[in-house]
Amino acid sequence: MQGHENIVVGLDIGTTKICAVVGEVSNDDISIIGIGTSPSIGLRKGVVVNIESTVDSIKKAVEEAELMAGCEISSVYAGIAGGHITGFNSRGIVAIKGSEITQNDVDRVIDAARAVAIPMDREVIHVLPQEYIVDEQTGIQNPVGMAGVRLEAKIHIVTGAVTSAHNIVKCANRSGLDVCDIVLESLASGEAVLTDEEKELGTALLDLGGGTSDLAVFSGKNIKHTFVLSLGGNNLTNDIAIGLRAPLAEAEKIKTRYGTCSSRSISSDETIEVPGMGGREPKKLPRQILGEILEPRMEEIFTLVQREIYRAGMENMINSGMVMTGGTALLEGINDIAESIFNLPVRIGKPSGISGLVDVVNNPMYATGVGLVMYGVRNQVTKKFRIRDKNIFNGVMSQMRKWFKDVI
Repeated sequence: MQGHENIVVGLDIGTTKICAVVGEVSNDDISIIGIGTSPSIGLRKGVVVNIESTVDSIKKAVEEAELMAGCEISSVYAGIAGGHITGFNSRGIVAIKGSEITQNDVDRVIDAARAVAIPMDREVIHVLPQEYIVDEQTGIQNPVGMAGVRLEAKIHIVTGAVTSAHNIVKCANRSGLDVCDIVLESLASGEAVLTDEEKELGTALLDLGGGTSDLAVFSGKNIKHTFVLSLGGNNLTNDIAIGLRAPLAEAEKIKTRYGTCSSRSISSDETIEVPGMGGREPKKLPRQILGEILEPRMEEIFTLVQREIYRAGMENMINSGMVMTGGTALLEGINDIAESIFNLPVRIGKPSGISGLVDVVNNPMYATGVGLVMYGVRNQVTKKFRIRDKNIFNGVMSQMRKWFKDVI
């Protein structure tokens, strides 16, 4: 930021809303000093489908955040999600050159672990170290300075479609912003809503957004598994629109105001008014019908997430339970359904560990935006993605040339 070196901005480019969160850093304390939101109309299932609409939404959200924070925003940490995101585990082994492990050895073993074949149309977004093993001694978080002969690293690699990452950077650049880093949204949300104890013991974070539901499994303070399901709150809105024969905009309002996942907990005399389509008269319906529409869809989402947890063999790592965040997590009765399907204790995650506008951001829907700020503070980077300076495609090509040079 101009004149504000201690300010970090997170830009949550979501399917339902675009949110800019401004954080001020002083002595390891993060104070939220500005927030701006704008409806998102240029994305579908977390992927940009209309550049112009997305740029307009980003500009509105950033201007609102600038006014509230009283500063000019020039660079952001942007979130990425969508069905194209995939994560997998890898491991690498190197021999230690000297008598003790140096940072150079750690860099070499990470490079060895990430030397896996990735298709040309995909890009590495994160390389997340899980643990290091020195001469078969497991569970080491930082091996620098230790004596040993052989160093092994287990890492989690998150990849995404090059074009999707390219479009997010392009939208930010056309809004007059540099992108410091692209961050997986579930990883950012974990920064904001999970405690150190939960990360240590093992927990599953489920970020229920508008277009996608993002799963991240943490254990031993590190991320073990990531998964993005292309179902979210917009599917619930669509179900209401079809089930009640209501316009989509009205269906969203009905979901937000009266939505419930449990028809059994609603008395039969509660009613809702549904506007008619095409000039028809509005009609009154029992509120229980909302539970009958939303409950099967939430059960489907949770069942698919649970199936992924079992497929990845992570069911025994989630010892402290599940944390749900994102706007859809505000639905009434969602905890009960989640607990019955996952057979785990479930809580709703709200941003913590911050000061400033705590009352404003004390909501699951701001978890990603606040988490991006916290990620930016902990991982200060000097690189900037800028389409007209250094194209991501050119970065991939230069990496390929470097590989070929090493081979030859």
